[in-house]
Amino acid sequence: MTVQIKICGLSTPEALEAAIEAGATHVGFVHFEKSPRHVSLEQAAELRYIAGARVKTVLLTANADVPTVSKGIEQVRPDILQFHGSETPEWIGLIREKIGIECWKALGLKDAGTLERCAKFHGKVDRLLFDAPAKELPGGNGETFRWELLEGHDHQVDWGLAGGLTPANVADAIRATGAPLVDTSSGVESAPGVKDVDLIRAFCKAALSA
Repeated sequence: MTVQIKICGLSTPEALEAAIEAGATHVGFVHFEKSPRHVSLEQAAELRYIAGARVKTVLLTANADVPTVSKGIEQVRPDILQFHGSETPEWIGLIREKIGIECWKALGLKDAGTLERCAKFHGKVDRLLFDAPAKELPGGNGETFRWELLEGHDHQVDWGLAGGLTPANVADAIRATGAPLVDTSSGVESAPGVKDVDLIRAFCKAALSA
């Protein structure tokens, strides 16, 4: 099965088009003011319109309140909501049930205990994204984690791999973990928040070659 590819933190039409043309299956828009990749809901809506039905669109928030999430859904109309903070399984599950939208949750994978604790999200989310542990920012820090933590894990829900993935290491990451989806943001940037179209193309090529 061909790996799915998510390019996250997009903020310009040029980078969006590069991701789609290179073979990305998902594109992400970050609505989180502390992030260098933050876009307003108006900007996210414009990018979502440009993307159309060519690719799945993901709106990422972190510890956003209900009005912000509701406004994001209404204004951007993403295919998927990604939660990247300390949101509880119950809260995400309620949004997923009431609104009927696909929901993903990113989890910082520190040790085997994190994998055990992820069981509480079963039935509440459509996909878990395993990322490096959060620092000042919940994600997009450009750091990997110990991929061997995922070896032999019995995944009960769809999942994906994030955290420090670049054109240079994504193929190794896929081979090491069997990830069905890979997610990158800082790994295809020339500076924080500035996407590099050549790196986007290289990342997708490397992922698809694995």
